Amino acid sequence: MGNIMKILVITGNLAAPLVKNMAKKIIAKKPEDEIIVHVADTQIAAFLTPNRIIKEIKNSYSSDLEEIDMIIVPGLIRKPSTEIAEALGVPTFKGPTDAADLEMVFELINEIELSETKTADRLIEEEKQKKAIEFIYSFESDIKLREKLLKKPNNILVGKLAIGEDFPMRVLAEIANAPSLTKEELISKAKYFCDNGADMIDIGMIAGENMSHKIPELIAILREVIGDRPLSIDTLNPNELKVAIQHDIDLVLSLDLGNYNEVLPLLKEKAIPAVLLPTNYKKGFVSHKPHERVEAMNELIEKCQGIDVIVDMVLDPINSNSIVDSIVACREFKKNDKKSRDLPLFFGVGNVTELLDVDSPGVNSLLSGIAMELGASVLFTPDESGKTWNSVYELAISSKMMFLAKNRGSIPKDLGLNLVLFKDKKKRQKEIAIESSGAIGDIDGKNNVPVYIAENDPKFVHDSEGSFKINVIHGTRYDKSKIIVTHFKKGIADLAIEGTDYRKIYNEILERNLLSQFEHAAYLGAELQKAEIAMITGKEYIQDFELFKKPLIFDNF
Repeated sequence: MGNIMKILVITGNLAAPLVKNMAKKIIAKKPEDEIIVHVADTQIAAFLTPNRIIKEIKNSYSSDLEEIDMIIVPGLIRKPSTEIAEALGVPTFKGPTDAADLEMVFELINEIELSETKTADRLIEEEKQKKAIEFIYSFESDIKLREKLLKKPNNILVGKLAIGEDFPMRVLAEIANAPSLTKEELISKAKYFCDNGADMIDIGMIAGENMSHKIPELIAILREVIGDRPLSIDTLNPNELKVAIQHDIDLVLSLDLGNYNEVLPLLKEKAIPAVLLPTNYKKGFVSHKPHERVEAMNELIEKCQGIDVIVDMVLDPINSNSIVDSIVACREFKKNDKKSRDLPLFFGVGNVTELLDVDSPGVNSLLSGIAMELGASVLFTPDESGKTWNSVYELAISSKMMFLAKNRGSIPKDLGLNLVLFKDKKKRQKEIAIESSGAIGDIDGKNNVPVYIAENDPKFVHDSEGSFKINVIHGTRYDKSKIIVTHFKKGIADLAIEGTDYRKIYNEILERNLLSQFEHAAYLGAELQKAEIAMITGKEYIQDFELFKKPLIFDNF
């Protein structure tokens, strides 16, 4: 939009005051342009159709259409704007879904190509995401830069993967209790982690047991699945570590002051890196004071000269000992006056998320941000419980967010990548408000209508065409999950319909004439949408039961 332009913006009555205010702000920044706001004859912009818009614009601007360079219609209209552009002879594009985003659209209009089918705010998000992905891909693909950075003491190679403070934090996903899994379960778990963006896969052994005999098979199976991703083993048992090293494991978790001397010679021979712990579990020494952890770690680093190491200061769960002290220990280690402060840092995020009854996305993102500020290089997590389902994916995204923020010198906001899953980034304009009169109307209190309180419980109505059983099958990611709807006629299953879009499933049911009751149709539509939400979010779906718990009412406390 480098040239002077005359733009016609179409809106409805409810959003008109906001759109006019946005137009004033835009013109104040670029006074040479002209923005005309046309308020259509409708309360809500989403109700507009291409035919209505064409008719109104022809009636209002028939003699001035040649002077208009562009028309922007509300993003909420369902059909493309192609028909409008052809009928009026003026380029016509979809604006944002929220009128409040109009100013942002005009600010970025030179960076995006507006669309007749996609809303402007979606285009902006897609463009930001594209640039973010391109930046990360370009960085990871720059072999010369990679070799240069690997010469610095704070970066090392684990297998073929570059790890260190100059690279994005790598996500190490643990297959917990791996020896107890069947081959099929092991493969499924590894594929799940790889699909969700894990950079490395860890074989979690069983504490207190010696399962050395199973390690060669575990390594062989996983190598077939994970490709070039590094493979690590999580155990303090020297016998298990030795077997893993002999079978060319890429990284060992972990060495401490109690087991290092039994394993170190073999690690040096094979040139395999190790994660170090500031502990001596053999003697029962586990310090929780920051300075003691730093002293123990520096002692172990001195003893482990000759191999590449990653430092794990041990992130404590909240209120077990002190998550704050463990973070302080990381900071003190990175600030001590020894060369070891430049070594890569390991951050056990799963220690916190698995022991906290909170949905994991925000926790994983916050801990990733803290890890980035501390200079961490590895984010470690299992992905075991329901509340932490998808943690590997969340860490894979948040690690990239922090890498972008770090390189841009910005806060981790509006980067093109985000983990806003259950809420929206901002509050939307309210188009409807309850008036004190007990009537419902628009923001100006016009067009009041009666309000009725919904109190009637739904009644079961038997449908002569049959009944449905709805199931949600969770895959490795929501886009590999699906909904399966089985139809029963007189108690006997006669067909099943599967898909990922509740509307398509519902339409398939309608086309097959499997419904005869309005009540049943309404019920089925609600349940199918609930099933799709469960499929996307990872929630457990149980037909006829609530998907989400209702929030606590604080008057009860």
